[in-house]
Amino acid sequence: MEEGEEVNTKEIASRLLDAEENKTPIEPLTETFPEITVDEAYDIQLQQIEEKVKRGAIIVGKKIGLTSKVMQKMFNVSEPDYGHLLDDMVYVEGDTVRLDELLQPKLEFEIAFVLKKDLKGPDVTFLDVVEATDYIVPAFEVIDSRIKDWKIQFEDTVADNGSSSKMIIGGKPTRLEDVDLQHIGMVVYKNGEYLDSAAGAAVMGNPIRAVAWLANALAKYDISLKAGEIVLSGALSAAVPIEDGDTFTAEFAHIGSVSASFEYKED
Repeated sequence: MEEGEEVNTKEIASRLLDAEENKTPIEPLTETFPEITVDEAYDIQLQQIEEKVKRGAIIVGKKIGLTSKVMQKMFNVSEPDYGHLLDDMVYVEGDTVRLDELLQPKLEFEIAFVLKKDLKGPDVTFLDVVEATDYIVPAFEVIDSRIKDWKIQFEDTVADNGSSSKMIIGGKPTRLEDVDLQHIGMVVYKNGEYLDSAAGAAVMGNPIRAVAWLANALAKYDISLKAGEIVLSGALSAAVPIEDGDTFTAEFAHIGSVSASFEYKED
């Protein structure tokens, strides 16, 4: 394709699906298609999800990205983005994640919401999220870019399903009313050594606000968050690269911990 070619969302969606399937990243969409818009990027994302659902995948939730002011400034945007979570992306506490299934993975540390009621924007409030949440748990999100060398702009990551790939759910189910999410603390360890720490306020001041934002943003596409779905509310700290043999643990005050190991398949 020539640089500056007219945006064909169906064709681009197909290219991203092929990149994921063949483990071969593509050039940045924002370089190949400089005129690509955010709406077109979300259309590309939705077309990929629809195709995966046709092939048998089940939508189990959503992820929110770019929730911190630092990340938004980096991408020159004023709001987060989102992607879809599918059943084949889910791992549980203690699982080993296969790195050979990924291209250029990084790990983020998050709080996951599990819903007991539907949330449909555009007028979802902070209190609506509290009432709709069944429980929260600590989680990892493995992000991975189908764009070469992570050379992404906002439209690239939106089109690429929010750069999402896998999630690991851990900890103990905890009711929202039993914790103060804004001040909840997190400490991360890599291979048994201290790596980072953060608090819930890093996510839009409170992760509950991120979930409300998501429900309202999805309304534009007539999509609702549904009872039973998982929502990854956004990273509390910077994403870190994953290498063969790594084990990560994130310990959260009051809601437990999540851990996982990562390795390439042995020959």
